[in-house]
Amino acid sequence: MSALLNVDDLVVEYHGTSVVRAVDGVSLSIAPGEVLALVGESGCGKSSLARAVVGMEKPHSGSVRYRGNTVPLLGVRRRDKAFTSIQMVFQDPNSSLNPRIKVGAQITEGIRTALARGEAGSSPEEWLERVGLPTAMVSRYAHELSGGQRQRVAIARALAARPELLVADEPISALDASSQASVADMMRRLALDAGAGLLFISHDLAIVRLIADRTVVMYRGAIVESGASERIWDEPAHPYTQALLAAIPEPDGRGMLPAAPAAEAPLSWRTPVPTALDRV
Repeated sequence: MSALLNVDDLVVEYHGTSVVRAVDGVSLSIAPGEVLALVGESGCGKSSLARAVVGMEKPHSGSVRYRGNTVPLLGVRRRDKAFTSIQMVFQDPNSSLNPRIKVGAQITEGIRTALARGEAGSSPEEWLERVGLPTAMVSRYAHELSGGQRQRVAIARALAARPELLVADEPISALDASSQASVADMMRRLALDAGAGLLFISHDLAIVRLIADRTVVMYRGAIVESGASERIWDEPAHPYTQALLAAIPEPDGRGMLPAAPAAEAPLSWRTPVPTALDRV
């Protein structure tokens, strides 16, 4: 099966008083109907990679291709209809929801995007039901909803566009712990029911294990481990992955997050382990 998304040797840099290489030579792919998780600590480059995938960041080098075509930068020119089948869900739903427009009208924007590509029609009420919200919310404004409800609306709006590739950047981190797993599973189910690929970005490995077919582990902008999620969970090969898994809190409260990337981090975390890549 040919890939929906191909990222090849991608480099993303930010230039200020110094040059920060946020993404350093990353390559990955996503197939239709596949959930690929991208995990790592804050600051490891996950969000920069996601923004490059959807055209919000310009690559310094390397390429991002969707169905064989280079993904254009947003705002440079009118985007071809084909690329509207890439949709993104942000960590903060306020990044994508307009406080002055009712929920129903915002979901309708997604529906119109799908219709413009010749996809089947739908209604805002249908999508609210699919994400577990009452249909009466079509007449509400985003500021009248809880944070969890706003995130579900943002997911509904993205899915209403009937994407073939859904990029979700920490979509559950702002939710209460009791709903995180259910929302992540809902996103997987709805995306895969439509045959879409899902790039799910998270620092929560416990959630990732539940929903991802494959997992990519990033550290300091580079991939240190990748492969089948269960294989990585059961037999982590890279020292950094081992540290991440050991940091998952246990029921008795034990478990500590590894220190943020720093000069004093173990040298082994920065040392490539070739056998940790593309594990099956």
